[in-house]
Amino acid sequence: MCTSFRNPVQCILPPYISNKFKKTKDVPLAESLDNDLRNYRFRSDRMFFSAMPKANMEMMLVSKAKPAKPRASIELYHVGHKYSLPGKRMKTTEIAKDKDAKNVLNGTKQTWNFYYSIFKRNSLDGDGLTLVNSIHYGKKYKNAMWNGRQMVFGDGDKKVFGSFTLDIDIIAHELAHGVTQYAANFDYENQPGALNESFSDVFGIMVKQFALKQNVEQSNWLIGENIMLGDSYALRSLAAPGTAFKDHPSWGDDPQPATMDKYLHFPNTEKGDWGGVHYNSGIPNFAFYTAAMEAGGFAWETVGKVWYAALTESLNNRSDFAEAKNATISQARKLFGQNSKVHKAVTRGWKAAKVK
Repeated sequence: MCTSFRNPVQCILPPYISNKFKKTKDVPLAESLDNDLRNYRFRSDRMFFSAMPKANMEMMLVSKAKPAKPRASIELYHVGHKYSLPGKRMKTTEIAKDKDAKNVLNGTKQTWNFYYSIFKRNSLDGDGLTLVNSIHYGKKYKNAMWNGRQMVFGDGDKKVFGSFTLDIDIIAHELAHGVTQYAANFDYENQPGALNESFSDVFGIMVKQFALKQNVEQSNWLIGENIMLGDSYALRSLAAPGTAFKDHPSWGDDPQPATMDKYLHFPNTEKGDWGGVHYNSGIPNFAFYTAAMEAGGFAWETVGKVWYAALTESLNNRSDFAEAKNATISQARKLFGQNSKVHKAVTRGWKAAKVK
């Protein structure tokens, strides 16, 4: 049934970090192998649900809330450090006593509010999909992901990673994979896969900016700055891909390129990160950052609308960087006008990233 590479797994940790757990003496081998096993399970889930026809997928998903006025429908479950999803449904009183539950509830609400307020999109599918979240997954599980039907959060190992609920941009990044699943549904390989990761970073950072009421100048443009223990580390930087972490004791320097001339060619295998999807996503990330800075103000009012329109109206599962460039420039012209400030900003963004 699943013959394509569509979204084999969409965890927040890139393989250039997660793969090195097996090589560090600080992480027991059994714990590292268990992490791999769980990621493999979620990879299979992602391939299954992403390849499924939309009508069939909707039948299998949780029921949708359809009140007179759209509102977020959110469910939280406690897995109890086990591995059976979704876990036990949490009551309001239990959520109030659990900081991870409160983080997820806030992040999920903020994400829903962002899509509805800015784009009038009612949940990930645009039709009121209930947002199911499971926390405290596994033992020292070091990841967060959208598995095709719901969100899953690990607690981290408390040595290198804290709880994966600590960053609103991570919550929003993973939920954006759900939006992509119902929109362009990029194949998770090579440039389409890098676009898949990039669009999640783009919407992840905008949700954080939206929640904090930050304009482009005020934002630090970092993804995952709180889950990585240590004051000078983050998972990714949209402003300067390749600088999110330097001289890290476990995995050295951030390997992301920012421009097309530094594009990394890896094999289309699991070991090769399906053609470098987590590496090369830095290139469209930098294009978006540059465009946002050129446009100024709040990103969601300018280039954010352009990227959303491209994702939902123009791009498809096989789109590459050049198509993303053309689609966003075209949408900027359509939404803001030929030679408008936003149109020029988007054009300059892709030029800065050296995408032709």
